[in-house]
Amino acid sequence: MQRRDFLVTSALGAVGAGATNIPFDASSAALDEPPETSMRATKKILIAGGGFNTAFIRYMAALTGKKRPKICYVPSASADSTESTLHFYQSCAVLDVEPHVQNVFIESLSQKLGWDEVFLSMDGIVCSGGNTLNQQAIWKAQGIDLVLRQAWEKGIVLGGASAGSLCWFEEGTTDSRPKALSIVKALGFIKGSHSPHYDAEPGRRPLYQKLIASGEMKPGYACDNDAGIYFEDNTVKRVVSARKGAKVYYVSMVSGKINEKVMEPDTIA
Repeated sequence: MQRRDFLVTSALGAVGAGATNIPFDASSAALDEPPETSMRATKKILIAGGGFNTAFIRYMAALTGKKRPKICYVPSASADSTESTLHFYQSCAVLDVEPHVQNVFIESLSQKLGWDEVFLSMDGIVCSGGNTLNQQAIWKAQGIDLVLRQAWEKGIVLGGASAGSLCWFEEGTTDSRPKALSIVKALGFIKGSHSPHYDAEPGRRPLYQKLIASGEMKPGYACDNDAGIYFEDNTVKRVVSARKGAKVYYVSMVSGKINEKVMEPDTIA
């Protein structure tokens, strides 16, 4: 795969039993793609606001439909942190999965496989937390963003928490720049916006609501740590939580006022 020009961009279903889907604006509800056919793979993304731990990896493994799925960890946002990689292996230790790790700070003498050969051979891909802006810049420079789209369209389950959840949306709030939270643009696989760490970092909730109320940011989903969403083809299929009290919210403008709709999660363990 050819290396792309280095372009830094501003880095973002039944809902529980018997619940109703919460759509985005109808004009942006679907990606620009050919009409569905019966042969097209289901596009799957599983996110968490923070803490993509054993419970979420177990759920991702089940979503692959494979007996012993290959799950790849991509710690780009954490600068290939060995600490986060160790935590991933520890989270996988009790699961019947085949864990892999793919760093991005590499050189061709030791990295013998292309990004497509690595990622398209996996059943699930988990992206780390960290700096979303830097993650996006590296992915675009390396062409990883294009391969991840291929993986998504192939039906490989994508996911992650924090930067690893924000990266799949059009936009969201990030701490990737100095001094203050700001807006970041991302891959846009999931339409709308996202705020991770909704209950864990005091500045997240007021800024997210302010940006949506002002029209600076599209409506979207906010996730507490340990709570998340499973999307199929841009539609919320299930809201989940690995911790009691952790919730997900759909934040939008209703009748000229900011509206924060609680989406009660199912418990996973």
